Amino acid sequence: MRGAVVEKRDIPMYFMRITAYAEELLAELDRLPGWPEQVKTMQRNWIGKSYGCEVHFPIAPPLPPGEGWGEGSVLKVYTTRPDTLMGATYVAVAAEHPLALAAAQGNPELTAFIEECKHGGTAEADLATMEKKGMPTGRFVIHPLNGEKLPVWVANYVLWGYGEGAVMAVPAHDERDFEFANTYALPVIQVLYRKTIGLATDASAGFHDGSGYGGGHAGGAGYGDGTGGSALETPFEQKHWQDWYAAKDDLMILVSSGKYSGLTHSQAFDAIAADLQAKNLGRKRTQFRLRDWGISRQRYWGCPIPIIHCPTCGDVPVPEDQLPVVLPEDVKIDVGSPIKKMPSFYQTACPLCGRAAERETDTMDTFVESSWYYARYACPDSGDAMLDERARYWLPVDQYIGGIEHAILHLLYARFFHKLMRDVGLVHCDEPFTNLLTQGMVVAPTFLRESADGKKHYFNPAEVDVKLDERGRPLGATLKADGRPVTIGGTEKMSKSKNNGVDPQSLIDQYGADTARLFTMFASPPDQSLEWSDSGVEGAFRFLKRLWKQVYGHWAEGAAPALDKTTLNDAQKNLRRQAHETLRKVTDDYGRRLTFNTAIAANMELLNALAKFDDTSANGRAVRQEALELTVLMLAPIVPHLCRTLWRELGHAEDVAVAKWPAVDETALVQDTIDLVVQVNGKLRGKIGIAPDAGRESIEAAALADANVQRHLEGQPPKKVIVVPGKLINIVV
Repeated sequence: MRGAVVEKRDIPMYFMRITAYAEELLAELDRLPGWPEQVKTMQRNWIGKSYGCEVHFPIAPPLPPGEGWGEGSVLKVYTTRPDTLMGATYVAVAAEHPLALAAAQGNPELTAFIEECKHGGTAEADLATMEKKGMPTGRFVIHPLNGEKLPVWVANYVLWGYGEGAVMAVPAHDERDFEFANTYALPVIQVLYRKTIGLATDASAGFHDGSGYGGGHAGGAGYGDGTGGSALETPFEQKHWQDWYAAKDDLMILVSSGKYSGLTHSQAFDAIAADLQAKNLGRKRTQFRLRDWGISRQRYWGCPIPIIHCPTCGDVPVPEDQLPVVLPEDVKIDVGSPIKKMPSFYQTACPLCGRAAERETDTMDTFVESSWYYARYACPDSGDAMLDERARYWLPVDQYIGGIEHAILHLLYARFFHKLMRDVGLVHCDEPFTNLLTQGMVVAPTFLRESADGKKHYFNPAEVDVKLDERGRPLGATLKADGRPVTIGGTEKMSKSKNNGVDPQSLIDQYGADTARLFTMFASPPDQSLEWSDSGVEGAFRFLKRLWKQVYGHWAEGAAPALDKTTLNDAQKNLRRQAHETLRKVTDDYGRRLTFNTAIAANMELLNALAKFDDTSANGRAVRQEALELTVLMLAPIVPHLCRTLWRELGHAEDVAVAKWPAVDETALVQDTIDLVVQVNGKLRGKIGIAPDAGRESIEAAALADANVQRHLEGQPPKKVIVVPGKLINIVV
């Protein structure tokens, strides 16, 4: 609703424990060679396995009475960079963290700030770019290694749902911490440095990189290694901190870190983790970015969650013999979920005690259904059974097609759900989809006008006239309805919001469904964006008309005789060779490469060759018949309606849809001669036909004997003859 206040709330939710499968989901990506690397990378990043340390910061006494933490309490932090622990100058917690909420008791200013944070975003990308804001809690923690007191701040850039909801802040080596520390004048300690730059690692000497920095930090508080050090006369400079923090190699060493100074990243990681564990203040820990899948939705159209809430027995699963819980159909759709307002749906009896209870009115995320529908397709009539033995027979899916936008939701959920079904014996394989093709989007130009209040009104391309220059580039556009100019926007994905979609029905009415299919598959590779083009549609239509003309022109001459392969002339052999080369390519394009645009292009080249082939002899007509049959069979998956008719006109009684895919005739691919380009001093001067197995002497002799080559040699003997086998000869004079 426009103008409504956005806020974060804690609400009861149902989850599927996808995190229990995080390791398997990650590891098995390496066993999916038929998946695009881009999708696998996106899933790896979403699962987000990281190696680090859980660090315990003891809460510093004294605590206000009744705070609830008690003596010996610790604030837990997870970090992937324990080697930077000696550079921590404060600890930041999320607004929802219990320590923050406890500190806000009796502190109206902090309470107001926490409330403000509840209205902020939760996406990590938003948190990275937003203004870093915070407030001190008045609480302190003890650094687990050097014993220093560090202040605890509430910060708006810390996520409660990730890790422990708290971070150890190392401003010298983290962008967000650095921005926050600069804003609130918090200390900055550099503890990583590159060995390749002149460096003294003696803690008492500080470090020297030619900048004049000694061993202290802004404010003169020292580096926490007991050496103190002079305060910097200028604030800490943000010099290459991104390189310092990102690097995890042995070019990085620790400085100003007490006994850890001089250690590399990996050495410091192990040493600090061991010391934390020895003090019972931390341990090594592997963590995943992946969170459990929240499936609760406050909507009508999802599958009802089969839980009954009983005041006496608590949350009780719906008994198996009462499943599935079916959505009522006599609903009134208005604001909110209608079943929450229907006592006839949610009022029920507890299956355990029989007392009055209420059915859960939340429904499941629709991703739940889409996570296993592919398996149900294998046995749609299995009755009450979720799946039967046919699913075990047909799965995994050989080829799955879906958008790249589903890489880390639907596709990840489907992999997880498949493993759930495997673990209860419904399927036998580990992964649902052997091969994955992620198709691109259809994009088109946008046209708009912007009103005085800044609102944009988009017009459909069919409503607009575009003026083009002599090279086809747009000069301007006007609305057909009033003749006034409209702004030409960018080319974007077809969508309702941009009103740049093309009505398939109008296209079909004008050109037919086959033309629409042909253009869509020819305009770009299937995994790339397709830019809509009216001229491209017309070009596809012209190609189909040429194919129609070729077949009917051939049909009008009567039935073709049988092919006699033993008496073919050169032109007939060449057409047969091109036809079977095309068949070999198209078979590979369809079956392995999934590049339908190149399959269509190869057929266009074959049709051009057919148009130039004017042999009306018996064998000529037989070769044409074969080439036309192959063309129709190869195009049938893309333009089925046209090819069904043409197949019949070529003399076949069975439907093209059930015709067997043709086999390549390897004998047709054998060439008696091959054409080689002849150059003189690098310039094209001729072309010769030569036997494929001809020796170098024969090739040179044939090239030098060519009349046009002789003319350009002007009687001069060649200094050198360069032969590139199968391609060209270059004669140097």
